[in-house]
Amino acid sequence: MILAQAMPVKRIAELIGEHDTRLWRVLEHYVDRAREQADYSDLRQLGVDETASKRGHHYVSLFVDLEQARTVFVAEGKDASTLERFKADLLDHGGRAEAVEEICCDMSPAFISGAESHFSQARLTFDKFHVMKLLNDAVDRVRRQEQRERPELKHTRYLWLKNPERLSAQQRLILETLCPASLHLKTVKAYRIRLAFQELWEQPPALAESFLKKWYFWATHSRLEPIKQCAKTIKKHWQGILNWFQSLVNNGILEGINSMIQAAKARARGYRTVKNFITIIYLISGKLDFRLPT
Repeated sequence: MILAQAMPVKRIAELIGEHDTRLWRVLEHYVDRAREQADYSDLRQLGVDETASKRGHHYVSLFVDLEQARTVFVAEGKDASTLERFKADLLDHGGRAEAVEEICCDMSPAFISGAESHFSQARLTFDKFHVMKLLNDAVDRVRRQEQRERPELKHTRYLWLKNPERLSAQQRLILETLCPASLHLKTVKAYRIRLAFQELWEQPPALAESFLKKWYFWATHSRLEPIKQCAKTIKKHWQGILNWFQSLVNNGILEGINSMIQAAKARARGYRTVKNFITIIYLISGKLDFRLPT
């Protein structure tokens, strides 16, 4: 079991002279048995995200106990029914939907709908990393549109997506040459709007909504269509963004688990079936007690 957490099953099979399909059956048996015995009665903070199971539009949804930093459920797909399936699985493991106090997810309509239908009492917080990605995507769309007429913006994509303190000395120099007001670059304006939004997370809770209202007015009057569209999306998800100031939850733990899962998938060069993929996810991130003989 330990080997399978760090090495592709196919490689283990080659080392021990066994067919990998037999090893997968053994792994699935022990993972399924350990999950049957798992107790999720203390789950209070839930993180939800999707991860790609294979190339193309094939996903599984991850449900993570944010306090225990463990994957408690994996569902095929990323629609609203995944929340319903998780609720049923939670009941099977000693948990109660009513006991879940916080849910953190991206702004996926499917996840929102599922959370509201099956965990209506939980406070829904939109993950701030996904909110910032929304802003970054808007800035990048402004840059792509503008660089057709302003060739000096070519090859500058990451200058606008990184925080200033993470830029190299050379990148900071290039940024400084593009920022003077005399150049009238729309991308610079979009970048400053993004940086301003980022200051939201540093506001005292009592001032957060007032700050966000001022930012929203600026963004919607920016005359930059991608920024205006982004601001309207933020308005639509207003309360879930502001809920962060009470819950302080984010999916940083889940993103770390997701990275670990994708690294395992890359080492294995993909998995033959979704069942195999789900088994590996539980194995490396479920913190299961396999109760193996020593």
